[in-house]
Amino acid sequence: MDLLSNLAIGLATAATPVNLMYCFIGVFLGTFIGVLPGVGPLAAVAMLLPVSFYLDPATALVMLAGVYYGAEYGGSIASILLNIPGTPSSSVTCIDGYPMAQQGRAGVALFATSVASFFGAIFGVIVMISLSPLLAEFALLFQPAEYFSVMVLGLIAASIVSSFGVLRGLMMVCLGVLLGTIGVDINTGDTRFTMGIAELRDGISLVVVAMGLFGISEVMVALRGATQSYAGQNLRGRDIYPSWAECRRSFMPALRGSTIGSFFGTLPGTGQTVASFVGYAVEKKVSPNKVEFGKGAIEGVVAPEAANNAAAQTAFIPTLTLGIPGSTTMALMLGALMIHGITPGPRLIADHPDLFWGLVVSFLFGNFFLLVLNIPLIGLWVRLLRVPHYYLYPTVVIMICVGVYGVSNSLTDVWATLAFGILGYVLRLFRFEPAPMLIGFVLGPMMEEYFRRAMLLSRGDPMVFLERPGSAALLTISVGMMLISVIPFKKISANFFKRLRI
Repeated sequence: MDLLSNLAIGLATAATPVNLMYCFIGVFLGTFIGVLPGVGPLAAVAMLLPVSFYLDPATALVMLAGVYYGAEYGGSIASILLNIPGTPSSSVTCIDGYPMAQQGRAGVALFATSVASFFGAIFGVIVMISLSPLLAEFALLFQPAEYFSVMVLGLIAASIVSSFGVLRGLMMVCLGVLLGTIGVDINTGDTRFTMGIAELRDGISLVVVAMGLFGISEVMVALRGATQSYAGQNLRGRDIYPSWAECRRSFMPALRGSTIGSFFGTLPGTGQTVASFVGYAVEKKVSPNKVEFGKGAIEGVVAPEAANNAAAQTAFIPTLTLGIPGSTTMALMLGALMIHGITPGPRLIADHPDLFWGLVVSFLFGNFFLLVLNIPLIGLWVRLLRVPHYYLYPTVVIMICVGVYGVSNSLTDVWATLAFGILGYVLRLFRFEPAPMLIGFVLGPMMEEYFRRAMLLSRGDPMVFLERPGSAALLTISVGMMLISVIPFKKISANFFKRLRI
């Protein structure tokens, strides 16, 4: 009965015409901004934050949240059509989404993305409604040792997703971790690997790395003629729908991805990027269609998108109930609350039930708006592929440069993006995938920070990572995933039974 009364409070808040209007405005702007390379949800929320000062607190949070998870969906559109992730968490969608577009199935990929995103988001909202207090207490049990082990699990999962072997994936992860150490060490103040370049003291921007590795390098590969883009015939209505067999293949990946995303979304500091890579890695291991991954498997699109959007919803649990932002975007959400005089934390649900439950119910409306808004636009998005290359590629490069410059107002970042584009092009010529490098770049600095905290709390005893049950379990899972990927168990078992028959 308490749950029903809470939902009634949320419905009374979220279903007002004003809140519904701003919810729709938020998801619409978020989707549009998510398609633009290099912008992403952080810049979108930051640009609209001043507008929220003049709104009611619940209305402001509903609009900013709509921008946030709308941008997470929009990032997958550019990933599928152009192999350019609109957000870092959608970079794993490139692995199978772009090959589907090259095969003339961009409409199917976008439809599967829409439905999987909706499924994952609704799953995350259900988890949030039913388990918010419990999950908040569970997140408090995680200490630096557990967070370090979660980062290790994410890096192992990223190395597994490589289509050209675990060793190549692990090498790319290590390269990403090394790039993440560039800049000033926040603990000692020493500069690391800056080579005397003052602009590198603050490190390398994630936008620079993502846009260079995926955007610029893709343009270079396409101009070289190594890939042929889908010419984009006129889509008929039935061309966007997957077959019944593909629908059956997609249900369990969506369910597994949503479960993984809901778990990682509740952990501050992990979020959608880790959830997407882990969801893809798990699906690649358990799917009976492993050989299709990297070549246009629909599971490779459904699983990470469901994980991504489930994590986008449950990321609000630690932010609102604990006051711990899991990302920079969530920190902006906290700032918006505090500007309106609302203190996030364990008392938020009790002191402001209309705001909390109104926001949760608005997620249901917002994701329904996204589904209704984007399925009719699939044909429009696919028509982007019909634009001649001599118009499309210069436009993409200009958009990337403008987006990178708009984030930092630095020409150095623009040149760095071009440099990473050349690096990504060379790596792809030698069959090294950029996606594991990106996740290594994201998780490397966080893993170092949590490792130092854990060692400080344990007074230098490395056994803390094995003595704590949660950390030990996560490390065991990581080692198991690596062994399963490296050791050819099927070949060994086949030879064993062959000898038995002899």
